[in-house]
Amino acid sequence: MTNAEAVQPYQRIVQDVRDQIASGTLTAGARLPGIRALAKEYQVAAGTVQRALSELRTLGLVYSHQGRGTFVSEQAITRTDSTVAAIRRLEHQVAELTARLERLERKVE
Repeated sequence: MTNAEAVQPYQRIVQDVRDQIASGTLTAGARLPGIRALAKEYQVAAGTVQRALSELRTLGLVYSHQGRGTFVSEQAITRTDSTVAAIRRLEHQVAELTARLERLERKVE
């Protein structure tokens, strides 16, 4: 079994929405497609979409208004921004360490 096969259909939806938030495709307040539209898009049952939306709500990435739909939360964007900032800090630290290592290797040679 490959990793792709091990991922449950609802997890694929959750990850896709997370990726869209991280990339800026979905922004705070953006309305997600309805359950039927998502079920058709992912070729899954409505219950699978509901499970994904429940997971996304638990993670604080979306909120729902009965009769209006499901929307990206402001908290999701803040989390994504802080994650991106943390990754950039790590990239900077790795670049600094790489430069230091190269200088040390030149001294040893």
